[in-house]
Amino acid sequence: MEASSDDEKRPMVDLVKDKNGTDQVLLQNPKGASVKANSKPPHPVRGGIPICFPQFGTRGSLEQHGFARNKMWLVENDPPALPSFDSTGKAYVDLVLKSSDEDTTRIWPHCFEFHLRVSLGLDGNLTLISRVRNINSKPFSFSIAYHTYFSISDISEVRVEGLETLDYLDNMLDKERFTEQGDALTFESEIDRVYLNSKDVVAVFDHERKRTFLIEKEGLPDVVVWNPWDKKAKALPDLGDEEYKHMLCVDGAAIEKPITLKPGEEWTGKLSLSLVLST
Repeated sequence: MEASSDDEKRPMVDLVKDKNGTDQVLLQNPKGASVKANSKPPHPVRGGIPICFPQFGTRGSLEQHGFARNKMWLVENDPPALPSFDSTGKAYVDLVLKSSDEDTTRIWPHCFEFHLRVSLGLDGNLTLISRVRNINSKPFSFSIAYHTYFSISDISEVRVEGLETLDYLDNMLDKERFTEQGDALTFESEIDRVYLNSKDVVAVFDHERKRTFLIEKEGLPDVVVWNPWDKKAKALPDLGDEEYKHMLCVDGAAIEKPITLKPGEEWTGKLSLSLVLST
């Protein structure tokens, strides 16, 4: 009879190194699901969920999408309490980014702490909880987006629901404002839009693989939808010419109305991703 131990059934959190020698955190649940980033410092991750903070796109004076996705985050062993978090059956890690280095304060002269909890549930659901605190003596404003890449069968076989009749800003037309008309969003060419004041749940349906990604969000009123299509994909050095067919970015975000924090104030945002299989 084969012996078993409680450790085999517990969620696991391991510190590992990638091929560049960079420390990474590996989360695994008892069913084998895992979460780990693949990065090429100092370049941002292509894929996964890069965090765009404190700026999205070129809406400001910083580099595109801000600096958070290019920074080294620290594992936080004693994070601020998060009373609403139920840790049962979850593998999770707390990370922190602080305005403590000269490079950051030189380009964005504000004092902040960005606490991020990443958790992987027993059911495979992935949740990111962000808390941004102003530890400065003056207010500051920021935008944020969880730039989430979904792996899909084929972009022509996918539709997005939950954005019907919403206004959106078209980044391909100098952020001009339009209103979505269709029942569901389908794809035939490049798309780069910010949908405004969306529902708390958005769904990505992959017909060929018979599965649906559910995106649930709190404190993130906007949704970014992006696919570069063929011409722009060829111009991106870290994206294969045909890879645009098998990816779609749908981001929970706060972009149109930046978040303003007074001294001592804290903002909390939450993104949860789950997968539903069809029969």
